[in-house]
Amino acid sequence: MKRIARLAGALALIALLPACNTVQQFAGRFQPSRPDLPGQVEPVHAAAIARDEAVFWVTSNGCTAKEDITPVVRSSSDGPIITLRRIKEDRCRESLPEGTEVRWSFEELGLAPGSRLSVDNPYQLPPT
Repeated sequence: MKRIARLAGALALIALLPACNTVQQFAGRFQPSRPDLPGQVEPVHAAAIARDEAVFWVTSNGCTAKEDITPVVRSSSDGPIITLRRIKEDRCRESLPEGTEVRWSFEELGLAPGSRLSVDNPYQLPPT
């Protein structure tokens, strides 16, 4: 009986190994800091891509400005991918539960008009 239990445990472990690799890949996708990129990945409350503009709502304590966030655009086989990175911390104390809006034109991002753009930032619900 113990032999069957050990065999079942070993089989379960073998079945979970591919899942471990998937979790590692996903966890590495949103690394809090990378030495080759500025700042930290910024969670977004909402994003809209329309009329050759990328518009985002990000957390703010009252002092976040467009200059505090850097858009990093990289190419992929499915089209450009944008990741917002915060380069300056917002140390103000005003409560802005809806966050603040930041926007970039495709021209500012170095994208051709009509480009299909994906967002790589994690989404975070605004505080209630």
